[in-house]
Amino acid sequence: MRDLKIPEQRHPEKAHRADNAQPKKPSWIRVRAPGGAGYADTHKIMREHGLVTVCEEAGCPNVGECWNQGHATMMIMGEVCTRACSFCNIATGKPPEDLDAFEPGRVADAVKKLGLKHVVITSVDRDDIEDGGAEHFAQTIRAIRHQSPETTIEILTPDFLKCDPSVLEVVVAAKPDVFNHNLETVPGLYPEVRAGARYFHSLRMLQRVKELDPAMFTKSGIMVGLGEDEMGVRQVMDDMRAADVDFLTIGQYLQPTPKHHAVARFVTPDEFKSYETAAYGKGFLMVSATPLTRSSYHAGDDFARLRAARLEKLSS
Repeated sequence: MRDLKIPEQRHPEKAHRADNAQPKKPSWIRVRAPGGAGYADTHKIMREHGLVTVCEEAGCPNVGECWNQGHATMMIMGEVCTRACSFCNIATGKPPEDLDAFEPGRVADAVKKLGLKHVVITSVDRDDIEDGGAEHFAQTIRAIRHQSPETTIEILTPDFLKCDPSVLEVVVAAKPDVFNHNLETVPGLYPEVRAGARYFHSLRMLQRVKELDPAMFTKSGIMVGLGEDEMGVRQVMDDMRAADVDFLTIGQYLQPTPKHHAVARFVTPDEFKSYETAAYGKGFLMVSATPLTRSSYHAGDDFARLRAARLEKLSS
């Protein structure tokens, strides 16, 4: 694990909007700086096991709270992403090395040492690999199951856009408890926010997971404050429900640097509450919609509520 970034590979100018001002954050979006004994212990375990976390790489505002509880979202397949999405702070470029065959075992060791009841595993995009890292995800899931059979596993995957469609079957066959893939934004903003992805491909992938394993929970999320409108957000909700997505997350987009996509506005807590109400009305089993919501924020507690909601629905 390297603590240093690779500046020359970060954020190609062609992929980002330069020279835009970052508006002052409102009171409801501010968080305390990370610290504390729990945070230090989690940091130590990540370093000892040579693991990368999306919490650090993406500059998550909730890192202090989550790490104090020992909840780190591990990011497999390296620190460099082959995509250059204009909202994301992860290093982009050509990954400097092949996949680490020992990484799944180290992830499993860390999960056991942290004593996690629920773990979220994500990754960079690896368009340079034939299967996009699908087998690596599967190996990581199996390694965690072997060492911590009681731990529930949530994965947040790339879109496998450049791979044979059958690679998705490899991941689903490994039986994660939750399959998450974020749509990130409304389709009209894809060309400037998520240029390397395709909205309907991602949507179809989520639908395909349900076809392969109807019992598997599916989850997806979007950011708001990128320039979308309310109608667009509600249409994404409808699209997700048409794909039988169970769990929706909506959070405020925060601009990592002036070179990234600009924050169009800060969505108010009342608006988030309105989105939550609308989403439940459309049939989602679980919704997390707050300014600080992120895909893995309170993921364990939310998973427990998700399972309870399904049981209640089945019994009604």
